Amino acid sequence: MKPIVLIPARMASSRLPGKPLADIGGVPMIVRVWQRAVEADLGPVVVACCEVEVQKAVEAAGGRAVMTNPNLASGSDRVWAALNAVDRGFEHDVVVNLQGDLPLFDAAVPRAALDALVTTGCDIGTVAAEIESEREADNPSTVKVVATWDVGAMRGRAHYFTRARAPWGKGPWYAHVGVYVYRREALQRFVGLQPSPLELREKLEQLRAIEAGMSIAVGRVDEVPLSVDTSADLEKARTAVARERR
Repeated sequence: MKPIVLIPARMASSRLPGKPLADIGGVPMIVRVWQRAVEADLGPVVVACCEVEVQKAVEAAGGRAVMTNPNLASGSDRVWAALNAVDRGFEHDVVVNLQGDLPLFDAAVPRAALDALVTTGCDIGTVAAEIESEREADNPSTVKVVATWDVGAMRGRAHYFTRARAPWGKGPWYAHVGVYVYRREALQRFVGLQPSPLELREKLEQLRAIEAGMSIAVGRVDEVPLSVDTSADLEKARTAVARERR
């Protein structure tokens, strides 16, 4: 397999406008994500953006960015458009969709998603981490994945994703991490599907794949990386980077 890493980024975030260029320790957030993706060494890394200022920031750091239509409906659509722009020769058969708001992610996260995809033979790979508190399990902002885990392995297969506490009864819950690895043909199929009823109800794009009968493998990691969605998250990222420098 020959993966390519694509990082969708857009300035028009509803909760934190302009966040790809938000300064974290003197470096734009999108550049920090790109740097970590390069260090993960999974394959070539390209930022899929729709604003010239984001492209210039990535290129100034030595990276590659490709412009995509600003009217695309989702990050998955942006990744598909970028893939077809940069790999017209179909050199890459696996696509890593790495979110542009994970400036502190560990390389183990996308690697776990890729390993789950390869070892299970599923259409899509993603990642989850065990939830540490009932409060988090009840938080609708924490997406839970219901999965069957392979015995003795750090991977399994997803049955459902939800904002509710699930599954019922005693036992651990797992928080979904929004990193995806697609087989190229699976990504093509996914972006060609219409939004599904459960996707619209839960507001979770991955349920479109589940409802269409696509299989999703889940790799387990130790913790959920910080996702910068609000100004409070941004301050947490800045504090963490400052600590790393000490």
